Order: sequence, then structure tokens, then C-alpha cells
Amino acid sequence: GVVEEISPLSPSKPDNNVKGSKKDATKSNDVCAQSQEKINALLKSQSEGKTKLRLLPEIFLCQQHLRDETHAHEAMVHELIHAVDMCRTKMDPMNNCIHMACTEIRAENLSGECNWIRELGNGRMDSFVGHGAKCVKRRAALSVKANPNCTDKADEYVEAAFERCFKDTFPFDRHPNLR
Repeated sequence: GVVEEISPLSPSKPDNNVKGSKKDATKSNDVCAQSQEKINALLKSQSEGKTKLRLLPEIFLCQQHLRDETHAHEAMVHELIHAVDMCRTKMDPMNNCIHMACTEIRAENLSGECNWIRELGNGRMDSFVGHGAKCVKRRAALSVKANPNCTDKADEYVEAAFERCFKDTFPFDRHPNLR
């Protein structure tokens, strides 16, 4: 996602991204410029044992990726759902593709990103019945495919996690878009 960051950690220096450091200030300024190619290179470096990666507990909304205020709101809710999931469980979405599928399903479902008006306007809606679930699956699979560790079986991971994670509305008592 545009608001998540993956940070390299040197195995010999686990604290090289300390808040308030000069390196941290530079990192914050260019996080919105982090490309998928750079993320893929970092993931490859980790798989080769050269680097250790971790997801940072930070959310960045990058102006160049946001269409309007509604999109910014939906993106923030989406990322906050990921934050809730990371805090309430011991999930490892970078290395466990079922974990990633579940948090993406929840974030897509609870953020309003599958609003039927938007989907209709984008020409993605073929029927009202069941469209929300179909949209959540499609969007979650796209996010899971973006993780090189999960690309090959992303649709299977989403299907495996879907029933349980789609029903999970925590921290809300009910789905926030249903009145």
C-alpha cells in the first residue's frame, strides 16, 4: 500500500532506524517515493539473508496517490485496520500469506473502499447481490499479490481466509457502512 513502509535493518545493527535520528528524518521525507521495485529488492535481500525487514508502526498518506478527501479517509481507515490487526494478534503479514490475506480482507471490507457507488462508476459492478464480498476478494487478492512471498497463490490465500475474516468487524460492533 501507499502508506506502509518496509525498513531495512542491518543484522549487526538492529537499531539503525531510531526515531529522531538524521537517517529517520531522511526516511520520512522520501517514504512516498518508495517504489515497488525498491520494496521487491529489499524483500529479495531478506530472502537471501542479507537484510532483516520489519513493518514500521507508521502510516503515511502520500498526496500524489490520493484523489480526494473521501479517498484519504478510506485509506486512513484501511491502514488503521492493519494497525489494529498488528496490535491485537501476533501476525506476520510479510511472511505469512494467510495473515496478509486476512488483514487485507478486513481492511478492504471495513474501510468503505468497496462502496457500490464507486464500483458502479468504475464499471466493476455486474449485480448488487454479493458485490461487496466480490469486491473485497478482488481488492484483497491484488494486495496479497503485491507481496512477492505470496504472489503465486494469492487467490487461494484470500479464499482460505475469507469467511472468517470478512465476518470480523473488530474494532467496530458492526460493519461501519451498514446503518
